[in-house]
Amino acid sequence: MFDSTRLKMEKVIAFLSALKENNNRSWFEANKDWYLESRHEFMQLTGEIIKQIALFDPSIGLLTAKDCVFRIYRDVRFSHDKSPYKTNMGAYLSRGGKKSRYAGYYLHLEPDASMAAGGKWMPQANELKLIRLEIFNYPAEFISILNNIEFRKRFTLQVNEKLKKSPLNFPAEFEHVELIKYKSYTVSLSIPDEITLKDELISTVVEAFRAMSPFINFLNRALDEI
Repeated sequence: MFDSTRLKMEKVIAFLSALKENNNRSWFEANKDWYLESRHEFMQLTGEIIKQIALFDPSIGLLTAKDCVFRIYRDVRFSHDKSPYKTNMGAYLSRGGKKSRYAGYYLHLEPDASMAAGGKWMPQANELKLIRLEIFNYPAEFISILNNIEFRKRFTLQVNEKLKKSPLNFPAEFEHVELIKYKSYTVSLSIPDEITLKDELISTVVEAFRAMSPFINFLNRALDEI
């Protein structure tokens, strides 16, 4: 088991808090060693979580933390917000890594905004059609996943955008039509700092991902058809 999670995550959260107050290149360069140390600790955390996910979801394969952890540098080319750095550290744990088309598990560390999330966010049109078709063909199975007690006590489907009418080529009279109106299929569990800064962080995240895994597997079964 990964040791001293509390002490190491305190360093990461402290760095991200300071970065939020000093989001500019001169401060970042002056504190580059602090950033590299924080990133190393987050990579170690991610690596341990990957190992534990693989015990109940071997589909993620032989991922490394490097395959999953996102860069801290923001792409500001098309953004009104020109802040050069993200104020969080995140990792997407999915078959094929962070650029994968598959649904996966998302770890997000940020002061007062950490979370364990997952699913498929804003899939391409062909991917979304396959997910909707899987739900249409197997509604009882999907509803059973959503109603599982371990799932329900942690998650609900997040509604970012949702169609007002039945999707094209799906019957409006479908009994569970509301379930195929989503444009994303994601869930999220907020993790307060009092958990993030304790040794129970790993177990909290892993158990959330374990409860989420049938949901992830259902979505990926649909995406396997591509």
